[in-house]
Amino acid sequence: MSLAQITDKIERDARGEAAGILERAYEQEAEIKKETENGIKRVETSAAERFDRERPEIFKRREIVARLDVSKIRLGAERKLISDVFGDALLRLSNLGRDEYVSFCERLLRKGVESGDESVELSRSEKYLDAVWLEAFNRANGFRLTLSERRGDFSGGFILSRGRIAVNCTWEMLVQAASESMESEVVSRLFSD
Repeated sequence: MSLAQITDKIERDARGEAAGILERAYEQEAEIKKETENGIKRVETSAAERFDRERPEIFKRREIVARLDVSKIRLGAERKLISDVFGDALLRLSNLGRDEYVSFCERLLRKGVESGDESVELSRSEKYLDAVWLEAFNRANGFRLTLSERRGDFSGGFILSRGRIAVNCTWEMLVQAASESMESEVVSRLFSD
């Protein structure tokens, strides 16, 4: 055998072996594809079965969450309405006519006085109560109340103080106290079916 024949035989054998390797690789590729497709089908089937089993629970959870959301929204709206009711009460107190305003403050002052020599702090925006009013009130009731030089940031009413003790009769405090004691009644009137 000549060198050319040997080379030719080696090339033929190599080509045959390469063709065999390629054929086995294509067979393996087809087998892997088939296994992958079967695996995908099993996963899809399993996921669909699982979803079918869990679907009622998923919808039930969604319904629960939706109901909670609706309840939160309703509760927020109810809280706002209650807040608006008490805000309206504060506005009405602030807008009382002079006679009603003064009369109401005098009743509050008589109830709040302990010793008769307390100090009365008024609002910065006070329009009816002043030193002349307080002097007339003292004469009529036998008190020695003094007008504080301090002015508060509240919409009306007053703060009665002696030493470290203060009685807060501001409109804001009165409305807050009323809201705490009357909130359940307001809720039942506003939201009774």
